[in-house]
Amino acid sequence: MLSSIIDAFRVPELRSKMLFTLAILALYRLGAYIPVPGIPFHEFATSFAQSTSSGVAMTMLDLFTGGALSNFSVFSLGIMPYITASIIMQLMQGVIPAVGRWAKEGETGRRRITQVTRYLTLALGFINAVGYLLLFKSSAYGVVFSSEVPELLTDIVVVFTLVAGVAFIMWMGELITQRGIGNGMSLIIFISIVSRVPSAIFSSINITEDLGMGIAITALILVIVIACIPAIIFVERAQRRIPVNYAKRMQGRRMTGGQTTYIPMKVNSAGVIPIIFASCIIYFPAQLAALFNVGWLNTVANAMSTGWINWILNVALIVFFAYFYTSMVFNPEETSDQIRKQGGFIPGVRPGANTVTYIKNVIKRVTLPGALFIAVIAVVPTIIFFFVPNQLIQAFGGTSILIMIGVALDTMTKVESQLKMYNYDGFFK
Repeated sequence: MLSSIIDAFRVPELRSKMLFTLAILALYRLGAYIPVPGIPFHEFATSFAQSTSSGVAMTMLDLFTGGALSNFSVFSLGIMPYITASIIMQLMQGVIPAVGRWAKEGETGRRRITQVTRYLTLALGFINAVGYLLLFKSSAYGVVFSSEVPELLTDIVVVFTLVAGVAFIMWMGELITQRGIGNGMSLIIFISIVSRVPSAIFSSINITEDLGMGIAITALILVIVIACIPAIIFVERAQRRIPVNYAKRMQGRRMTGGQTTYIPMKVNSAGVIPIIFASCIIYFPAQLAALFNVGWLNTVANAMSTGWINWILNVALIVFFAYFYTSMVFNPEETSDQIRKQGGFIPGVRPGANTVTYIKNVIKRVTLPGALFIAVIAVVPTIIFFFVPNQLIQAFGGTSILIMIGVALDTMTKVESQLKMYNYDGFFK
């Protein structure tokens, strides 16, 4: 991995892309510390840290924004509105026929879906901005604006700034995807989680009055995390290969075919998408609670954010989205038809409907262990944190570590693929 990064920096085009990606991520982190105009920065940060109403839900939302929410910065809403909009559009492809047709129209259809996703992101951002404004002005946080400016004008400026921050994050993510290395939205989540790790390590060391005990606990947690990384990588790379044979046939005077290849079916085809989607669904009530600030809704949000309800929902949603996303990216009917048109067949399986059924059964059998594995990795650290409230366990929780490893592997795969492409270009030149 390190050698690939070094080799990539030797290629001018790749070096420019990587430096561009790092610059955008640095700009994102800078925005996490720029407070919204009119907000008493220090007073709010103190009240957010001391407020008991923040609960686990707000703590997790702050984790996914990289601390921007606790600073009430211009990026307080983070990437969540865009991910929520993406989830809605993914679900709509199976519900609304028009959206389903867009997904099959190639580049033109993807542009339409992207455009609708952007508008939906801004709408969700506006709703969240109003909700956070009302929540932080309540007695729980006690944000008081300056009396020198009309309060209505300050409210408008705050909401406009937060929505503009959502649009700016969305723009930065798309810029990374188009001109940089890796998926921009995933890298923004990655850098948000990683940015909280140093403070979590410091908090873990000082969790007890005995400094030696704190260091020992922190070292033990880090050793367990490092030990889990190879297992996660193994599952992320694991494949079930479906063999495909191609019959020999005459083309003019030449005999073609007779080759054997395979269809690679990853054990975890969806990557970190189920984790991200499940997190957004589970913490959506927390966003609603921020909007309406109703007692029972806050109770529901906190119940879904911790405890046995959270654990069950996490497992169920991760397994569901693993199957859902796999079905979206892998179509057995199209695969079977493509194999048939190329004169291929799966050994021991009749072409046509039998091949479709065989592929579907393989997908079901392969996806389940992968989905259960990432669900267990995501939930077990959450259960441990419930009984041992160490901030490092939360920062390095299953959800966080899966997202970090998944995004890192995906980014490195793209770096290596582009490195090979540039090497081939140099060879042909």
